[in-house]
Amino acid sequence: MRLWWCWVIAFVLTLHLPNSAAQTPRIRNKTKPRTAPTTRPAADHLSTAYYAKSCPNLEAIVNRKVNAWIKRDSTIAPSIIRLHFHDCAVRGCDASVLLNRRGSERSAHASKTLRGFTLIDEIKAEVERRCPRTVSCADILTAAARDATILAGGPFWEVPFGRKDGRVSLGTEANLVPQGHENITSLIGLFQKLGLNIVDLVVLSGAHTIGRSSCSSIQQRFSNFNGTRKFDPSIDINYLNSLKRQCKLGTNFVNLDVTTPRTFDVAYYTNLEKKLGLLSTDQLLHSDSRTSPLVDALASQAQLFTSQFAVSMVKLGNVRVLAGKMQGEIRRNCNFVNS
Repeated sequence: MRLWWCWVIAFVLTLHLPNSAAQTPRIRNKTKPRTAPTTRPAADHLSTAYYAKSCPNLEAIVNRKVNAWIKRDSTIAPSIIRLHFHDCAVRGCDASVLLNRRGSERSAHASKTLRGFTLIDEIKAEVERRCPRTVSCADILTAAARDATILAGGPFWEVPFGRKDGRVSLGTEANLVPQGHENITSLIGLFQKLGLNIVDLVVLSGAHTIGRSSCSSIQQRFSNFNGTRKFDPSIDINYLNSLKRQCKLGTNFVNLDVTTPRTFDVAYYTNLEKKLGLLSTDQLLHSDSRTSPLVDALASQAQLFTSQFAVSMVKLGNVRVLAGKMQGEIRRNCNFVNS
């Protein structure tokens, strides 16, 4: 019981923190000792008004393009959210995942099921016509992920802009992104390196309330799980049999949320309580004592999920950004660095 209340208190406190880490109160000191000059964190250069004068139609362009694509194919919404996460999880939110060249993140085996690149290219082309050499691909991808969330039924949030695009993209680093079979300790460690916490881990995992996964990501749960020669005991047997029928081929796809796959809701969390999590990383959130109280809280409070999802997505979008005059570039084409 004590563990439960500790997490509830921590959760509530997190909801009231600013979009980044909590600020340390300033202590006034009359003597004002000399201190070495400090460099502002890159995220401090971001602003929701960054393009107010240089590209005032940016968000309207992004929204129109994302909306048109989702009307034709609703599965593109979770794909854009996932593409944004893959970008931010490697080198920060610098559009490195969009670079299309040999040996890049995009060319890696771990990225083979990523989608949405053509949509981002379309947005970039339109933005370049209206506001040439002004808006970064990193900002476009971040805004597209926000609009994809809204159009899928999720919450709205203000996107701070001003990111620059990175010039480095290494395929070997794409393996840093979770593939669905990691343990909770490694997931917590990854999020901590990104400046995110356990609340962010559980809440952002809730993006799996929509979208699909390839069967190859879950087939290890069907037999010889962790070398036991048995199926994963944390999965409901009827659900397991259904997945086996759907996953005759590893290239097939199955819904991440078995109950309401096209609705942005808390069914993802209630599914975990019933052993209906698709990925083993999903199901482990409910069985691990560090994360299970949060799963239970979110399962019963839809407003809590949507409000915190917006907060955590802002934090994700601020991860290790390149900003200011001396960092990164504004690519003219999202697929290539400027020549």
